[in-house]
Amino acid sequence: MSDTTAAGSGPARLDSALLTLIGVMVLGGMMSYLDATIVNVGISTLSGEFQATLSTIEWVTTGYLLAVAVAIPLAGWATVRFGAKRMWLLGLSLFLAGSTLCAFAWNAESLIAFRVLQGFGGGMVDPIMIGVVAGAAGPQRISRVMGLISVPITLGPVIGPIVGGLILENLSWQWMFLVNIPFALAAIILAVVVLPADPPREGGPVPVDWLGVLLLPPGFAALVFALSQAAGHGFGSATVIGGLVAGVVLFAAYIAHALATRGTPLLDLRLFRSKGFTASVTTMFLIGGGLFSLLFLLPLYYQQVRGLSILQSGLLLAPLGVGTLIGMPVAGNLADKFGPRRLVPVGALLIAGGALVFTGSGPQTSQVLLTAAQLAIGFGLGLVGAPTMGSVYRTVPGDAVAGATGAVFILNQIGASLGIAVVALILQGGGAHATPTTESFGDAFWWPFAAGLVVFLAGLLLPGRQEPAPDVPAAAPAEPVGGNA
Repeated sequence: MSDTTAAGSGPARLDSALLTLIGVMVLGGMMSYLDATIVNVGISTLSGEFQATLSTIEWVTTGYLLAVAVAIPLAGWATVRFGAKRMWLLGLSLFLAGSTLCAFAWNAESLIAFRVLQGFGGGMVDPIMIGVVAGAAGPQRISRVMGLISVPITLGPVIGPIVGGLILENLSWQWMFLVNIPFALAAIILAVVVLPADPPREGGPVPVDWLGVLLLPPGFAALVFALSQAAGHGFGSATVIGGLVAGVVLFAAYIAHALATRGTPLLDLRLFRSKGFTASVTTMFLIGGGLFSLLFLLPLYYQQVRGLSILQSGLLLAPLGVGTLIGMPVAGNLADKFGPRRLVPVGALLIAGGALVFTGSGPQTSQVLLTAAQLAIGFGLGLVGAPTMGSVYRTVPGDAVAGATGAVFILNQIGASLGIAVVALILQGGGAHATPTTESFGDAFWWPFAAGLVVFLAGLLLPGRQEPAPDVPAAAPAEPVGGNA
């Protein structure tokens, strides 16, 4: 895939029409990723407001993430069936409705239900953004465009707790959701004006893997539910055992179904025959689990261990975002020169090293040291995210890119929800105590540390530097990623 013009005179230009399209799509995508973590800084506030335990209130975040994971593959099918513009507007409308309803929740259960609706809308937005922008960019500009749209994917979750802290310091908790309304309305209006009309669909109805939808997401939901219940009842509880058994059975049934079906499964397990693809997906799964668990842990750590206010704990996450902002353009400039195989392991070690600092930290630990650790983690995330996403396009055949992209998004979100469930379980000592202690926070930070080490190993299996194409007439380029991303 070359970034040169047909005449070979230089990089293909990102014209104003494409940049406008990217801006409109990123606005919707940023909202979705920001809202995945905006409530993290308010977990203690919401727990007190609704008199709910940590194992219950964590579902305000995990329920959102699991809904995103369910919506992603359905969005790919629906985009082909009904058109990208229609489904983009539907996704934004569901997100808007969910945000509004969340602000009027009357207990923890209603808030979780409305967050699921919000997450379903957000999950439709993300893959459509990838498909529309990649299709408009074409193969000559896809590398730089992927770097631009990776901003909401990587930076949105980091900014969320900061925005949440600013809101909770000055306004009621409802404004964490009401703040979405003007931005969602603006995104809808701009989409109506900017997005091209959907072309007429040709052929018969596009099939969807309904059996896969009924097996895979509920399997992960059962596992996450079991882990959340273990935090309060221990692993010997009948509810926990039942959830674990249900998850394993559903997984096994999905594997059998995915390998036997002649159609297109929800998550095509045959893609994992590629070592590079397996490494890319493993990396994104663990980055989802490590990043979102950190963004769940850090606000609680600053509030409960170091005694800081909600606003202070939110603002102290800024170094993580600054590090990511610095790391992303560095990765973009070095990706072609060194390749993901060198960049990702370096980023993974920075993530692991930063998490390691927090495993031994406490009330008296130097804030300078903790800030430096967060900068290192953020910079590491910047080195890992975009190169890994780019490697997906180099590890599967052209006709499998859409399915591969969907798989990465699904497993990234499932990894995030699973990571939060794991650290919530560790914080409560596996059910030994309801309130996290300084020691349990130290134990919980070992999870992102371990995720960083596994990402380091997976990064060694990613593709190396892409060699320049020989100076010979090129074959016709493959079709860019369509709306079925």
